[in-house]
Amino acid sequence: MKTKRLYRENVYQKSCTAQITDVSKTPDGHPLITLDQTVFFPTGGGQSCDTGTIGGIEVADVYEDGGMIRHALTLDGDTACKLSIGDEVEIAIDWPHRFDNMQRHCGEHILSGKFYELYGGVNRGFHMGEDYMTIDISLEEDPAYDRISWEMAKEAELRTNQAIWADLPVITRHFDSRGEAENLPLRKALAFDEDITIVCVGALENPADCVACCGTHPSTSGQVGMVKIYKVEPNKGMFRIYFEAGQRAFRQYQTRFDVLTTLENRLSAGMDDLLDKFAAQQEKNKGVRDELYHLKKWIISRETDDIKNAMTPAFVRKYDKLSINDILDIGRGLSGFIPTIAFLVHEPSNTVLLFSDKHDCGRLVKENAGIYGGKGGGNKNSARAIFARADYVDTFIDLIEKHLR
Repeated sequence: MKTKRLYRENVYQKSCTAQITDVSKTPDGHPLITLDQTVFFPTGGGQSCDTGTIGGIEVADVYEDGGMIRHALTLDGDTACKLSIGDEVEIAIDWPHRFDNMQRHCGEHILSGKFYELYGGVNRGFHMGEDYMTIDISLEEDPAYDRISWEMAKEAELRTNQAIWADLPVITRHFDSRGEAENLPLRKALAFDEDITIVCVGALENPADCVACCGTHPSTSGQVGMVKIYKVEPNKGMFRIYFEAGQRAFRQYQTRFDVLTTLENRLSAGMDDLLDKFAAQQEKNKGVRDELYHLKKWIISRETDDIKNAMTPAFVRKYDKLSINDILDIGRGLSGFIPTIAFLVHEPSNTVLLFSDKHDCGRLVKENAGIYGGKGGGNKNSARAIFARADYVDTFIDLIEKHLR
C-alpha cells in the first residue's frame, strides 16, 4: 500500500491525522514509521526533507522507499518506541522549514528558466546547501554564448526578480505518462516515463519556467520574495552559479549591508566614494608594510653582524619583539660563524631556536627537549624546541651546553 502524499494535493497543509502501517528500525536502531498518508515531503529533487513530529516525537529523516514514505524518528536505539501498527497519530511539519524550502526551490526554478531563456543555458546540477544554493549551467543550446559573465548573471538575476515581482501563478501538474507531460513547454527533457510532476511558473504560453520537479513550491512566484546571485565560476566545462532565495537571501542582504555600513563609518565614506577611500587606505597600508619590511631587514642585518662580533662557543640571546621568522633569518645569517652552537630564544612562545655549523641540531632537540615536556624538530644546521614554561627554556639550554662541552 503506497503512502498518500498530501503535500501533492495541498502544499500548505501543515498537519493531519494518519494511521501507522508499519514500524521497523533504521540500520542504526532508530524507529522507522510508515503511514497511510503524510504531509512530510521526503528528501528528493535536490531538496531536503521536511522536519516535524509524529505523535509528538521529532522526525529526523524522511525518504521514499518503493512508493512508501518512511519517517525516521529521533529516538535513540535504547529508547523504546511506543508507537504500533494501527495507531492513529497526529503528524505536523515544521512550517518555517517547509516554506524556506519552497522559496528556495521555486527561486531556483525561475533563475534556471531565465538562464535558459536568455542564453540557452541548461541546468545540469542543483544543490541546496546550508549557506547558499548552486546551479551548474551548461551553455549548449545557443552557440552565440560560450561563457557566463557577471553582467550576464546580473541580467538573469534581474529577469528572475521581475518574474517574482509579477506574482505569477505556480502550478504543479501530475501525469501518469511521458506523452502527456511532453505537451508542455519544458526547458529540459524528461528523465522519467511515468508518475511525472511538472512545475510551471506563469502561463503556459510564455512561462518563466516549466520543468519536471518533485519538490515543494509556493502557489505564486511573489512568495519567493527575492533571488540574489553571489558568484559565478567555471566548473567542469559549465558555469556554477552561487545564489540564495527568499528569507535567506534577505538575511544575507541584511548581514552584508551591515558590514558595508560599518566599513563606511570606519572610513568616513559614503556609498559613492567607499571604494576610492578603501583603495587609498590599502595604498597607505602598503606603504607602511614596505617601510616595516625594510626596517626589519635593516634590524636583522645589524643584529646578525652584532652577534658575529659577540659570538661565544655557546651563545644565547633572547628576543621579545621580533617574530620567529625574523629570528630564523638572523640564525641563517650566522652560518659559518658559529664555533659550537647558538641559542636564539623567542620569549613570547618559549621557543628555542638552535643553530650550529658542527653539531646536529635536530638530533639534539629530538633527544633532549622531551625531558622537559618540549616538542619540536629540525635538521642538522637548525632546529627549534617549544616549551610550556619559560624556566624550561633556560634548563634546556643549560643541558645542551653541558652536553657539548
